[in-house]
Amino acid sequence: MSVEHINSTENPSFSHILSHATKIPGLIFVSGQVPVDSAGNLVEGTIGDKTEACLKNVGNVLKASGTSWEKVVKVNIYLKDMDNFGAMNAVYEKLVPTPKPARTCIQAAKLPNDVDVEIEAIATV
Repeated sequence: MSVEHINSTENPSFSHILSHATKIPGLIFVSGQVPVDSAGNLVEGTIGDKTEACLKNVGNVLKASGTSWEKVVKVNIYLKDMDNFGAMNAVYEKLVPTPKPARTCIQAAKLPNDVDVEIEAIATV
Protein backbone atom coordinates (compact mmCIF):
# COMPACT_ATOMS: atom_id res chain seq x y z
CA MET A 1 0.00 0.00 0.00
CA SER A 2 1.34 3.45 -0.88
CA VAL A 3 1.68 6.10 1.82
CA GLU A 4 2.05 9.79 0.99
CA HIS A 5 2.93 12.48 3.53
CA ILE A 6 1.40 15.89 2.82
CA ASN A 7 2.13 19.38 4.11
CA SER A 8 0.09 22.46 3.25
CA THR A 9 2.07 25.52 2.19
CA GLU A 10 -0.69 27.64 3.78
CA ASN A 11 0.01 26.31 7.30
CA PRO A 12 3.20 26.57 9.34
CA SER A 13 5.48 23.56 8.85
CA PHE A 14 6.35 21.16 11.64
CA SER A 15 7.83 18.56 9.27
CA HIS A 16 10.57 17.75 11.78
CA ILE A 17 7.90 16.14 14.01
CA LEU A 18 4.81 15.46 11.81
CA SER A 19 3.10 15.71 8.46
CA HIS A 20 -0.05 17.80 8.17
CA ALA A 21 -1.69 14.71 6.68
CA THR A 22 -1.00 11.16 5.66
CA LYS A 23 -2.69 9.79 2.54
CA ILE A 24 -3.27 6.14 1.82
CA PRO A 25 -5.42 4.81 -1.04
CA GLY A 26 -8.89 6.23 -0.45
CA LEU A 27 -8.25 8.04 2.85
CA ILE A 28 -6.61 11.18 4.23
CA PHE A 29 -5.70 11.43 7.93
CA VAL A 30 -5.31 15.09 8.95
CA SER A 31 -3.10 15.77 11.96
CA GLY A 32 -4.55 17.83 14.77
CA GLN A 33 -4.61 21.49 13.79
CA VAL A 34 -4.27 24.16 16.45
CA PRO A 35 -5.27 27.84 16.29
CA VAL A 36 -2.24 29.35 14.59
CA ASP A 37 -1.93 31.72 11.66
CA SER A 38 0.17 31.02 8.56
CA ALA A 39 3.28 32.37 10.32
CA GLY A 40 2.80 29.99 13.26
CA ASN A 41 1.59 32.64 15.72
CA LEU A 42 -1.11 31.59 18.17
CA VAL A 43 -4.50 33.12 17.33
CA GLU A 44 -5.82 35.32 20.13
CA GLY A 45 -9.47 35.95 20.91
CA THR A 46 -12.49 33.88 21.82
CA ILE A 47 -12.90 30.13 21.60
CA GLY A 48 -14.95 30.88 18.48
CA ASP A 49 -12.01 32.70 16.89
CA LYS A 50 -9.69 29.84 17.80
CA THR A 51 -12.12 27.19 16.51
CA GLU A 52 -12.43 29.09 13.23
CA ALA A 53 -8.61 29.13 12.88
CA CYS A 54 -8.41 25.37 13.52
CA LEU A 55 -11.14 24.66 10.95
CA LYS A 56 -9.41 26.90 8.41
CA ASN A 57 -6.13 25.04 8.97
CA VAL A 58 -7.86 21.67 8.57
CA GLY A 59 -9.40 22.99 5.34
CA ASN A 60 -5.97 24.06 4.07
CA VAL A 61 -4.63 20.55 4.66
CA LEU A 62 -7.67 18.94 3.03
CA LYS A 63 -7.14 21.14 -0.04
CA ALA A 64 -3.43 20.28 -0.20
CA SER A 65 -4.43 16.60 0.01
CA GLY A 66 -6.81 16.85 -2.94
CA THR A 67 -10.03 16.64 -0.95
CA SER A 68 -12.45 18.94 0.88
CA TRP A 69 -14.71 19.33 3.91
CA GLU A 70 -17.52 17.69 1.92
CA LYS A 71 -15.55 14.43 1.98
CA VAL A 72 -14.72 14.43 5.69
CA VAL A 73 -16.09 11.33 7.41
CA LYS A 74 -14.83 11.85 10.99
CA VAL A 75 -13.73 14.79 13.12
CA ASN A 76 -12.12 14.70 16.56
CA ILE A 77 -12.16 17.86 18.64
CA TYR A 78 -10.08 18.33 21.77
CA LEU A 79 -11.08 21.14 24.13
CA LYS A 80 -9.04 22.39 27.04
CA ASP A 81 -12.29 23.22 28.85
CA MET A 82 -15.61 21.53 28.04
CA ASP A 83 -17.36 24.71 29.25
CA ASN A 84 -16.33 26.08 25.82
CA PHE A 85 -18.37 23.40 24.02
CA GLY A 86 -21.33 25.64 23.17
CA ALA A 87 -19.23 28.47 21.71
CA MET A 88 -17.03 26.01 19.78
CA ASN A 89 -20.08 24.16 18.52
CA ALA A 90 -21.73 27.35 17.23
CA VAL A 91 -18.73 28.07 14.99
CA TYR A 92 -18.40 24.42 13.94
CA GLU A 93 -22.08 24.26 13.00
CA LYS A 94 -21.74 27.42 10.90
CA LEU A 95 -18.50 26.53 9.08
CA VAL A 96 -18.60 22.76 8.51
CA PRO A 97 -20.77 21.79 5.53
CA THR A 98 -23.95 19.77 5.96
CA PRO A 99 -24.37 16.86 6.22
CA LYS A 100 -21.99 16.95 9.17
CA PRO A 101 -19.44 14.15 9.52
CA ALA A 102 -19.29 11.81 12.51
CA ARG A 103 -17.65 13.63 15.42
CA THR A 104 -16.14 13.17 18.84
CA CYS A 105 -15.43 16.03 21.23
CA ILE A 106 -13.52 15.50 24.45
CA GLN A 107 -11.86 17.61 27.12
CA ALA A 108 -8.09 17.17 27.10
CA ALA A 109 -6.07 18.05 30.18
CA LYS A 110 -3.29 19.75 28.23
CA LEU A 111 -2.89 20.53 24.52
CA PRO A 112 0.26 21.62 22.61
CA ASN A 113 1.38 25.15 23.51
CA ASP A 114 -1.50 25.22 26.03
CA VAL A 115 -4.02 26.01 23.26
CA ASP A 116 -7.76 25.86 23.98
CA VAL A 117 -8.77 23.67 21.02
CA GLU A 118 -7.28 21.22 18.53
CA ILE A 119 -9.13 19.61 15.60
CA GLU A 120 -8.23 16.59 13.45
CA ALA A 121 -10.11 14.86 10.65
CA ILE A 122 -10.33 11.82 8.41
CA ALA A 123 -11.54 12.28 4.83
CA THR A 124 -12.02 10.27 1.68
CA VAL A 125 -10.20 11.19 -1.49
